[in-house]
Amino acid sequence: MKRLYRSVLMTAILALVVTSGFAAQDGTVVASAVAVPAQITRLSFLTSALVKEVSVKEGDDVTAGQTLVTLNTPELEYTVLAAQEDFRSKQAHAELQRYKRVLDIRKGKKFWDIVPPEVRQRADAQAASAQAALEIAQATLAQSTLIAPLDANVASVNVMPGEFVKENQVVITLATLNDLQLETTDLSERDIANVKIGAPVSIVMESLNETFTGEIIGISPKADTVGGDVVFKVTIAFDRQPENLMWGMTAEVTIEE
Repeated sequence: MKRLYRSVLMTAILALVVTSGFAAQDGTVVASAVAVPAQITRLSFLTSALVKEVSVKEGDDVTAGQTLVTLNTPELEYTVLAAQEDFRSKQAHAELQRYKRVLDIRKGKKFWDIVPPEVRQRADAQAASAQAALEIAQATLAQSTLIAPLDANVASVNVMPGEFVKENQVVITLATLNDLQLETTDLSERDIANVKIGAPVSIVMESLNETFTGEIIGISPKADTVGGDVVFKVTIAFDRQPENLMWGMTAEVTIEE
């Protein structure tokens, strides 16, 4: 009986060792992943005011430099106009000093001399100061207009005309929906040491009923905790962007070690 027990025990241990050996030799790591944009940009204002105009809606494609949202800031517009008038006045005064002549009587004779250098220098300094004030006013006014920093898709619009927005409140979210990638959601800390940048990846997407290929382009240096498990986010780029791929679709990825 003891011999039979030992035989069964040794067989079980041997089977476990053999099975573990095949798993190690398989040389792959399997994880779940989700499709996300390669770039997500959340835009906000540096000032607080009422919204004057929203020029885009959710789902729109925008190009870099395109106006998205404008705030109602009449006081800033007036400051720019006043600064422009002051600069024009100071600039004209400085220009006049270059041609202006002053009467000087020397030894009983009249002479028309140019203005002293210090007078011209003072006028030039006043014009330069007015120009700087104008540029500051224009830069401040520009902060009331939100423009797209890149070509992207409008993922969300969080304000409407007449609404008051606060400083640093996210009003528009842009995403590069034409450039989606995958991020793993459950890659265990036990497997992360076997994952390397550039490693090939097989991607199975049931929603598209197709298998794709890709490679590892990023490994998070910081772990997350999901359901009590310690996991690391790994970013995967497709070798070819799948058609009909949408933000949030899931996949199973097999990473070659």
